[in-house]
Amino acid sequence: MNTPLIQIKNVKKSFKKRRRQELLVLNDVNFNLHDNEIVVLLGKSGSGKSTLLRIIAGLVEPTAGEVLYHGEPIVEPVNGLTMVFQHFALLPWLTVLANVELGLEAQGVEREERRKRALEAIDTVGLDGFESAYPKELSGGMQQRVGIARALVVNPEVLLMDEPFSALDVLTADNLRNDLLDMWRTKKIGIKTILMVTHNIEEAAFLADRILMIATDPGFVKSEISVDLPHPRNAQDPHFRKLVDQIYTVMTQPEQPKAEFETRIKYKTIDMGYRLPEVDISELTGFVETLDSSEYGGTADLPEMAEALHLDVDDLFPITEALEILRFAYVSGGDIELTQSGRQFSRADILERKKLFATHLMKYVPLIRHIRETLDAVSEHSISEEQFLKVLGEHLSEQAAEEVLKRTIVWGRYAEIFAYDFHTGMLSLENPE
Repeated sequence: MNTPLIQIKNVKKSFKKRRRQELLVLNDVNFNLHDNEIVVLLGKSGSGKSTLLRIIAGLVEPTAGEVLYHGEPIVEPVNGLTMVFQHFALLPWLTVLANVELGLEAQGVEREERRKRALEAIDTVGLDGFESAYPKELSGGMQQRVGIARALVVNPEVLLMDEPFSALDVLTADNLRNDLLDMWRTKKIGIKTILMVTHNIEEAAFLADRILMIATDPGFVKSEISVDLPHPRNAQDPHFRKLVDQIYTVMTQPEQPKAEFETRIKYKTIDMGYRLPEVDISELTGFVETLDSSEYGGTADLPEMAEALHLDVDDLFPITEALEILRFAYVSGGDIELTQSGRQFSRADILERKKLFATHLMKYVPLIRHIRETLDAVSEHSISEEQFLKVLGEHLSEQAAEEVLKRTIVWGRYAEIFAYDFHTGMLSLENPE
């Protein structure tokens, strides 16, 4: 292997919380980037992927560790590295041409040279004829092409991409991915390496030479998959489907040696400050009913279910995680299987389903249990949500605590474990028996 272009060494990132412990986002991240490869960082939302990308770009300072580019530490944005953002980041009062010229202008490039290079970049991404258009005149895909042109015009060695296609519709995203690969493979762009963040498994399989799996809480490189499939890749090819299945299998493995089901269930036990997955009750029930249908019989291959239900990682994994927490299903080797309780939940009527859901919430979700026991203990059976936010604040950031409590309240109200008044922010036993 050639000398690394970029080295990420023992990178750690934490954020200070007011009067509380630090929130650790990344810990002990290590990997290298080499010439002539596309590397994808794949993981769930909240795993620190975008933060890591910004550290590599010199936009965010690590708490510990370092990033080296040609052997020199990156402590601020440097020439040779450029970034494409998820939400285009175009200046609405500037034309396409002026937006693309921005980076060159910041580098002090003369106006004539600036214009020449910007026009070439615009032509490369297929926007010739739209130089004088403003962002509001362009579709989402065209706006992202402007973002890519702006990145290419400074002739970078390394292109950093933060979920560049996630804000686009499926067809536009596919088209732009294909065009990016075409530019890369035909050397129309002088970039040596692409590092991209995504949570889309098929996108990673379609683009990457290497896939780095990023774990969560805190983020670190959990596993690496080398991809030797030639381009262009066919999503229906058996080898491609095998790769997708392999990725699902690795992503659903716990960060510990394989164990029997009962041991894994213990591993899934959560504490008071656990970041509960963002899942609606309707999503849970719909998924369980589908899995329990005659088509699947209670057991399914996750890639097949994801494709059938049109779910990506950030849709699918919160559902499977919630089902595991509640002991309604378990995941192993890229497959998901309903437990006996899960089958019972699927086949119950509305009232029985609520009772079963309440039983499992009280047994397996400590925060739900704590709220109910606290409400039972006070004479007025009513407490402000602020008290429980303080409890969560000992474990989570302020925003994360609010999100977790919001999900907890929705689950608890559905199960009729407690009531909640949105206007006063009070939890109570007003409705539950």
